[in-house]
Formats: sequence, structure tokens, C-alpha cells
Amino acid sequence: MHFVHELNATAPVRDARRTLSGSPPRGSCTAVRSLPSRARYAGWVLNRRALAPALIIATAAVAVLTGCAGDVPMEPAANANDPACADVIVRLPETIGELPLRHTNAQATGAWGDPAAVLLKCGIEPSGPTTDQCVSVDGIDWIIDRSQEPLFRFEAYGREPGLEVIVDSEKVSGTTVVTELSSVAQLLPQTRQCSAVTDNDDIPDAQ
Repeated sequence: MHFVHELNATAPVRDARRTLSGSPPRGSCTAVRSLPSRARYAGWVLNRRALAPALIIATAAVAVLTGCAGDVPMEPAANANDPACADVIVRLPETIGELPLRHTNAQATGAWGDPAAVLLKCGIEPSGPTTDQCVSVDGIDWIIDRSQEPLFRFEAYGREPGLEVIVDSEKVSGTTVVTELSSVAQLLPQTRQCSAVTDNDDIPDAQ
């Protein structure tokens, strides 16, 4: 079931077709190949066709790294310098499921897995009214955008600054991700809540 949530306007999902030429991260990496992006999730550029086996999803490109894992390339959100985001980032879990926390090259972002299967960004413009599904996990309302399945976008609804998480459901359970991240989402001030929620059994799980 879909429900309409209160306030503001739904954050648009914009298409993008930009390619960013990557350069090898410092260390022993010697080869980086960039692939064209296909879809944007409110500021994230995603390429579903290049998810396996060696994918890092970036804001402006999808880079396939050969031979090592460097920093995950990302771009900060507009309000990434909000002090509340700093509180979130220093408390990110070291693992989500079996996925280790990775370094990123952008403020107020996080990534887990090699290749990255979970991406977090703090400081986004919070979403307003939406027909997207809403679930409540440990006191946090999460709205779910399923439009790019098996990639799912979760947003901690009603939190400012906004927090969003992109999950590759072929690699990790959405339930695991939002459960692990609800404790840090609680650090963000709450300004509104979902008017209705669905059963948590509807959260996308690993396929």
C-alpha cells in the first residue's frame, strides 16, 4: 500500500547521462574504468547494469576499479557541513551485516562493502509529501523509493538535515541496513513523521 506523507514537495528523481573520467586512487591501484551513468536518485548517479562484479556507485559516474579498493568517490550534499551530519558520520557502524565501512572522498558520506553496496549521504534536502512506502524501524520513519529496483533509496523521513541511503538489495538486506542505521538517524532533529506506515516485512531484503 502507498500512503501520502505530509509537508513540502517530493524530491525529484532526475535522469542523468554524464561520464566522469576517473584517476587511480593513491596506493597500488593501476586501472580505473568509468562507465556512463543511467539514473539519478535525488543527487546520486546509479548504473544498474554495472553493479557486478566490481562496482562503486558515484554521484557523477560509476567507476570500476581493478586490483584494489581505494576511497569510494562521492559528492557531498548541499548541507553536508551541518553539525548534525558530523555527529552522524563519526558514529557510523564499522560494519553493516558483513559489509565493512569504507573511506569516501566527500564530507558527510559513508559507504559499506567492496564493491560498495550501501551508500549514505547526510545533508540532503528532506522530502515532503510522497506516495512512497513508509516503514518505521526503531523509532525512525524510512520512506522507500523502489523505482530503480534492485537498488532502493531509503530516506529518514522528517529528519533535518536529510539523510538518504542507497542499498543494493542483491548484496545486502534493506532490513539489515535501516536497522543498523536507525541509531545514527535518531541524532538528526525530527520535524515531521509519516502519516501512515506499512508492515516492516515489506522492507526489501537481499535477493
